[in-house]
Amino acid sequence: MRRRRMNQMQQLAWLGVFAALSIGSGFAQTAFPTRTVKVIVPFPGGGINDVLARIVGDRLQAKWGQPVVIENKVGAAGNIGTTAAYQSEPDGYTLLLSPPGPLAINQSLYKQLSYKPQEFVPLTVVGAVPNVVIVRKELPVNSLKQLIDYVKANPGKVSVGSQGSGGTPHLTAMMFQRMTDTHMVHVPYRGETLVLNDMVGGPPRMAPALQSEIANAAIAVIGAPDVQEKFRAASVEPIGNSPAEAAAFIAQEAQRWGEVIRANNIVVD
Repeated sequence: MRRRRMNQMQQLAWLGVFAALSIGSGFAQTAFPTRTVKVIVPFPGGGINDVLARIVGDRLQAKWGQPVVIENKVGAAGNIGTTAAYQSEPDGYTLLLSPPGPLAINQSLYKQLSYKPQEFVPLTVVGAVPNVVIVRKELPVNSLKQLIDYVKANPGKVSVGSQGSGGTPHLTAMMFQRMTDTHMVHVPYRGETLVLNDMVGGPPRMAPALQSEIANAAIAVIGAPDVQEKFRAASVEPIGNSPAEAAAFIAQEAQRWGEVIRANNIVVD
């Protein structure tokens, strides 16, 4: 709904924000790390992806005894930063902390990408944040059911805002309309409210031992009580699952949002 004077009304059942550390394909090493590790966040500083990267990065730095640097590379719905990670040396020293868009959604939105999502190696889902339905105070509804009834009674007269076309909030809104047989007008905004994470994995060239080493370090950090407290203070539910579970989740997300994109003929040039 429009952003000014909004009240939170009800959470949707879908988890709309996920974070995942991913790494380009790489090779085996005898010791890791022996120098600075870079974490690319393909969205602006100050957003939830950036916050999570810095929380996890600080703890990995303490655990590894090597600097962990967060680098924000923004633009093109996360494609610019993801491309930078993809083009980096595949040695484990460049990681990507990304929401779903670049690695599970954009391949369905864009005709061509400058990277291959399936060549990223999933490490873990960092955390999850549910999408929230919020409405203007002036709207005469006090529950999700009342909102659905109101939109049905006023087709095409209610607007729904998102951080931009193709993002999870936009796609969730489209899914919501399809499930409820309603019609709203999408109004894309520019802003860093999009917060989602995951990645796509395939028969990667990265050594399994290195994948496990980095994943286990991240999972241990996410499982620390003080880190979990910081996550929850930011309204993020800590996850920290296995690489196999992360890969399965990403595949499910890619299928889910691909179906929404195709059903609604959503295209981003």
